[in-house]
Amino acid sequence: MDKTLENASAPEAIKKTTTIKSRQPLPIKTRGKALSYSVIFWFISVLLGQWFFFYYIIKFYGFSVINNNMEIWNRWEVMGATPYHAGDFAGNMAFAAHAIGAGIVAFGGVFQLLPKMRSRFPAFHRVNGYVYLLTVILLALSGYYLVWFRDTNPIQLGDIGTSINGSLILGFAYLTVHSAIKKDIESHRKWAICLFLVSNAQWFLRVGVFSYLITGTTLGLNPAFGDPFFTLWTFGCFLIPLLTAQLFFYAQSSRNPRVKLAVSITLCVLTLLMLIGIMGYTPFLLSVMSEGPISM
Repeated sequence: MDKTLENASAPEAIKKTTTIKSRQPLPIKTRGKALSYSVIFWFISVLLGQWFFFYYIIKFYGFSVINNNMEIWNRWEVMGATPYHAGDFAGNMAFAAHAIGAGIVAFGGVFQLLPKMRSRFPAFHRVNGYVYLLTVILLALSGYYLVWFRDTNPIQLGDIGTSINGSLILGFAYLTVHSAIKKDIESHRKWAICLFLVSNAQWFLRVGVFSYLITGTTLGLNPAFGDPFFTLWTFGCFLIPLLTAQLFFYAQSSRNPRVKLAVSITLCVLTLLMLIGIMGYTPFLLSVMSEGPISM
């Protein structure tokens, strides 16, 4: 026993013992579980946000195609976008395929991330994987067409970011399939996660914008659409998720409990920021689907 405790009175000894215990770090098992819990927190948040996004895509874009009411897409004109072009059948169909494809990715992609889904329902995992791969390839190719051929405006930095994102989708799709063919399950899992993240970059883009506006306003920073954030986030919407994934892979394989805890905290903070964006983006999408004016 510590000599200082031996020579101390009973109350002082209790106080010093409590202080020593409070300085002890979290158990190693707790730090390992923290990483798992932070991933579950992130997954549930993404699941809820993306499934509502899927609902919006089908209700707004899907039904407008079925009902031949694609003019409604131009409700986005107040935000500077006119997706529907009268007389441009090919372009309108390309945009519809791109939008509905994003909905399919939002709905089906999360199933590919569940380990138990892969082990218990391998046939579903394969079929859903094929559908997912074909859809993301369609997303990338239609995105190229919409940016470089259909859009008559001068190419901007955001268009370059979208094109890089499309290239990453195609690259990760190839690596995901290649590793599966080689039966390299660990690499397949990592490439599939990267593919999921870049395929949903435009969702991260929108959620991130609302998170920036809400948190900035809350902190009294007066965020505006001309801020440098919007240019940077055009690339950050896929680079930040990819960087976070690499941190997760590193922490998962690391034996250092401090690394696991640090990455867990980082992931929780990023997930909270994402949730703020989801909570802001959801009512905005509801206003888009309604017949009333679109409001931020």
